[in-house]
Amino acid sequence: MAEAGDDVWGVEEEPAGILSGLRVLDLSRVLAGPYCAQMLSDHGASVLKVEGPAGDETRSWGPPFHADGTSAYFYGLNRNKRNIALDLASDAGRRVLTRLVGEADVVVENFKPGTMARWGLGYEDVLAARHPRLVYCRISGFGSDGPMGGLPGYDAVLQAYGGLMSVNGYPDREPLRVGVPVVDVMTAHLAFSGILLALHERTASGRGQLVDAALLDAVVSLLHPHAASWTADGRTPRRTGGAHPVLAPYQVFATRSGDFFVSAANDRQFAALVGVLGRPDLAADPRFADNPGRIAHIDELAALLAGLIDGWDGAELTRRLIAAGVPAGPVNDVGTALTDPQVRHRGLYVENEDYRGVGVPVAFGRSRTRAPRAPRPRGADTTEVLRGLGYDDAEIARLAEAGVLR
Repeated sequence: MAEAGDDVWGVEEEPAGILSGLRVLDLSRVLAGPYCAQMLSDHGASVLKVEGPAGDETRSWGPPFHADGTSAYFYGLNRNKRNIALDLASDAGRRVLTRLVGEADVVVENFKPGTMARWGLGYEDVLAARHPRLVYCRISGFGSDGPMGGLPGYDAVLQAYGGLMSVNGYPDREPLRVGVPVVDVMTAHLAFSGILLALHERTASGRGQLVDAALLDAVVSLLHPHAASWTADGRTPRRTGGAHPVLAPYQVFATRSGDFFVSAANDRQFAALVGVLGRPDLAADPRFADNPGRIAHIDELAALLAGLIDGWDGAELTRRLIAAGVPAGPVNDVGTALTDPQVRHRGLYVENEDYRGVGVPVAFGRSRTRAPRAPRPRGADTTEVLRGLGYDDAEIARLAEAGVLR
């Protein structure tokens, strides 16, 4: 075999991003792992995604689908990655994987805990000693040990199990799943942060380490202020619909032009709100004079405010309240939010000849981020990556004939 080279991860013609030069092996699928790896890529890392014979199942999660048949769901999680198809159930496939791990700075995986160990590539017992600088990120549902350790985890199940669903929805109806996969997304952000922390520590110690991210950890970390309230008085938090559990008014009201959110979270803002609405006397009403009072009488307050707000045009009311120092605004749908002038100004919506979607939500004064490119077809870079590892064409052909590169 020839010597391995830079073609494994690819060389950017114009390196961009704080993480330029970092090599990430993405062995994950579905959401938390792929999103974490995508964020690393957004900031310049070279990411290689490995897909098995069936591919990442989110490729088929639709409609809608893009023109190439790939789902919009997959598009939102796998931009700017090279892609290799590899059957890791085969010995030959795992030998290729072993070499890929040896070339990586970071590995991200969300296999069922214990899978890599069964393949002879467990972090603790093999890889930590073999590759002491490797940062290894393991993403799981409940962690790898403990009473629930090793069990599979899914976003909605963890929303329920971790307490989040219990505080979402209206008090007289069933608990609701949050309308985005918030636990998976939060886990991705925690994994991303953990990897960056481990890389920072490596600059001092010269050693990599395990980053252990679990959906359970993520959902429990999201429970503020309900967790803090429960630890203070032991009362089970109740569902409050669109309202805040400890601030009022902080909720959705209807205007004649659509739903509208108001946040008058302190006494000054409340006085300004009721002044704009033509009822300045409510600020002096003993029921509403301070936040504890407003919370105690939230139903009465909400009914009064609803009657004052429903005749307004939402745009005009937004303008008047913002001018008075009251945070407020319309409840936009997704399309309206993505095409909002301020969203476009911030670069949070990208539309070019190669990619259309959400932009990078972290901006810097000096450093650039990578321009998004559409996800690669499954296995599009397999031959080039194997050549970069040192495989010659005859060896690649034998792997293909054996079904390893399906």
